[in-house]
Amino acid sequence: MQAHIITIGDELLIGQVVDTNSAFISKKLNSIGIQVNQISSIQDQREAIIQTLDYASETADIIIITGGLGPTKDDITKKTLAEYFDDQLVFHQESFDNLKRIFDSRNLTISEVNRAQADMPSKATPIINRFGTASAMYFKQNRKHVFSLPGVPYEMKYLIDEKILPLLKTTLNLPYIINQTIITQGIGESFLAEIIEDWELNLPPYIKLAYLPSASRVRLRLSGKHEDYTLLKKTFYNQVEQLKKLIPQYIVSTNEEEIEEVLGEKLKEKNLTLATAESCTGGKIAHKITSISGSSTYYKGTVVSYATEIKKELLKIPEEIIKKHTVVNEEVALLMAQNVRKLLNTDIGIATTGVAGPNKGDDQKDVGTVFIAVVTPQKSFVKKYNFGTFERTQFIERVSNLAIQLTYNII
Repeated sequence: MQAHIITIGDELLIGQVVDTNSAFISKKLNSIGIQVNQISSIQDQREAIIQTLDYASETADIIIITGGLGPTKDDITKKTLAEYFDDQLVFHQESFDNLKRIFDSRNLTISEVNRAQADMPSKATPIINRFGTASAMYFKQNRKHVFSLPGVPYEMKYLIDEKILPLLKTTLNLPYIINQTIITQGIGESFLAEIIEDWELNLPPYIKLAYLPSASRVRLRLSGKHEDYTLLKKTFYNQVEQLKKLIPQYIVSTNEEEIEEVLGEKLKEKNLTLATAESCTGGKIAHKITSISGSSTYYKGTVVSYATEIKKELLKIPEEIIKKHTVVNEEVALLMAQNVRKLLNTDIGIATTGVAGPNKGDDQKDVGTVFIAVVTPQKSFVKKYNFGTFERTQFIERVSNLAIQLTYNII
């Protein structure tokens, strides 16, 4: 089963709005065994909609359209679909009742423009959108399934999860799907591929591997699709176990957890607390850790000591050490980790100090130089790294990920 996603709106094409709908829909379709073969973003123009529908009908079994269902004149999707299917708009009472319910709840009066949202193509099956005034539409013609949904993300998500996916699963004969993502860190994509090359080449044809590299980590996404669930399950998890044995030292998570979440679980398991002292990462480590629900049980806080005087005043780094070594130094990083641990009374302290770029710092150290320190009751670790080939935001992201990974490894 192949699907084509069409997003409609000039705001998408000029970069005013980012298309998050397609990513959500693609992931949901993939989860039930439907492969997305193309995503198109087009203008709110009749010709563009018709041309794209013609093309999608030739290459896909399922077409999902988002956008263009609002009450204003620039929203022409519904009228164009009626024309495309040689149809006409008719009043749909249930859509009007839903629209009235929403307007009444807001103490608003329905205008004639809004009332027109209850007009539906007669050949379409309307799908009531309880979170918005625009109903979705379902057309079935020549064994093609065409859905038109509002572009508002939370309305679209509700309709996909509660209406569209259940309909597709009961209407179509879909294969069984198993997906698993293994997160690795500390090794580049090409080196990883070299290690697992023989295993990858011997995967059965119904199991696929995708490499998804990002800052300092590589996701390995395994996707299995087969009509025989027993065979698929047995083979799939056998392959996962083989992969895990090949790269155990690089695996961070086997269930899509980020490293900060894995670290949090380990801290809770060992009943340990953590504090951070950040210079070049500017609070990014703190942000990552606190993005995890429940992190207050183990994370106490941070000192963002971006300025040298903060390192001296709050973290008590002696001025003579700074004068002798500068702030981007092994000894300074270690003292930052030790002293933030004391200051916030935690078991573990993490510290970063470096040169994020694009310009050199006052001490003229190379851009990309960083010292990361981790101090625990049993161990003090500090090491110099260089991320000179990365621009500023990438540098901050990679250093933050590495600091969290090092902490996880140490404890």
